[in-house]
Amino acid sequence: MAITTVVLNILLPPLAVFLKHGLSGTFLISLILTAIGWLPGVIHAFIVND
Repeated sequence: MAITTVVLNILLPPLAVFLKHGLSGTFLISLILTAIGWLPGVIHAFIVND
């Protein structure tokens, strides 16, 4: 995993997921989880961008 991906996973989880998977269901899940709370969004981003 590149350092830029790690930084984006932490700062802007939906953007990191979007850059890897595009506009898909995974991106929407990331948006919802980040809206609920920052930490669930970060965890999801790290799992999806593995």
